Amino acid sequence: MDWHLECSLCGITRDPTGLPTVCDACGKPWLVRYPDRHHPLTERDHPGGPGMWRFRSFLPLVPGEEPVSLGEGETPLLRVPRLAAEHRFDDLWVKDEGTNPTGSFKARGLCAAVTRAVAAGATTFTLPTAGNAGVAAAAYGARAGARVRVYAPKTTPAPILTQIRAFGADLHLLDGHIGDCGKASRAYAAESGALDLSTLREPYRIEGKKTMGLELVEQLGWTLPDVIIYPTGGGTGLIGMWKVFAELAAAGWVSGPMPRMFTVQSDGCAPVVKAFSEGRVDCVAWENPWTVASGLRVPGPLGDRLMLTALRESRGGAVAVPDQTLADAAAAGTAGEGIDFSPEGGAALAAAIVLRAQGTIASGDRIVLFNTGAGWLYR
Repeated sequence: MDWHLECSLCGITRDPTGLPTVCDACGKPWLVRYPDRHHPLTERDHPGGPGMWRFRSFLPLVPGEEPVSLGEGETPLLRVPRLAAEHRFDDLWVKDEGTNPTGSFKARGLCAAVTRAVAAGATTFTLPTAGNAGVAAAAYGARAGARVRVYAPKTTPAPILTQIRAFGADLHLLDGHIGDCGKASRAYAAESGALDLSTLREPYRIEGKKTMGLELVEQLGWTLPDVIIYPTGGGTGLIGMWKVFAELAAAGWVSGPMPRMFTVQSDGCAPVVKAFSEGRVDCVAWENPWTVASGLRVPGPLGDRLMLTALRESRGGAVAVPDQTLADAAAAGTAGEGIDFSPEGGAALAAAIVLRAQGTIASGDRIVLFNTGAGWLYR
């Protein structure tokens, strides 16, 4: 393998063979580094193959390897002219991740994680989910012929639970939130030997999620937007995009100022927003988390330091919005533009409106909102 793993906190490195989880020294996430990779500019305009895996030189694949795939990636980047006019934006876009095979951006991360894990010999997986990750894990586990156990809160939207069961996963519903499900999943992993696919407890979900950033700059003609507004629960998408923008700049594929990254959360579960506003380097677990945007219901994200670093390095920020506001924004976006906004996508639109009213972002900025999943999964 022509990559290695580097601890995101203490900086030690290790070989990627086997089934790596978190850093043995400090318990923080590993990041994949590609010191010997070359990314010729010819690949930029003529990437090979369909979907997100056409950017093989930026992804953890060995030569000739075929990933466990359902055709993920290549989601549309759409102008939203009516929303832009209504809220006084000149250049507003939505990256619609709801068109992925399992209905959300989680397809990107889980296909990468399952690909590497199966190649290393894993046959059984477990993970906690707020919803969409469970659907993706179940689907990609089925695709790979592996067994998957999913722990989800009983309050998870019914259509999501139906999808998890349809893909054949062993679904366990618990009282409480995703943190409680995480404890149960880790206990099962320790007892059974199943690989824990929890957010950032293995290094490859980030690599799949970062392809959102690769596609975004490709769709913008290899230019970077001014602002990215991203609904954040566990944060792998935010972390992955910030990682790949640096990789693209180092490869000479993009130049100029990096995007300002903004996270949005519900005010019923906003640990990242609180930590950012208080100048903290990590999050304090949110007590009694609740939001209708189940993907944002993550009270203590493992990737807190990485998220906060990305927000500050990019000169971005963090904002929390009420559930009613994000739900209203999702409904307006869906009816007004024909994009099936999830509650999390509604949060991104609501945050853009708040940030514009504050003067934090300008009407002339090129702004990309992420609709991280399909609205139908919540109805």
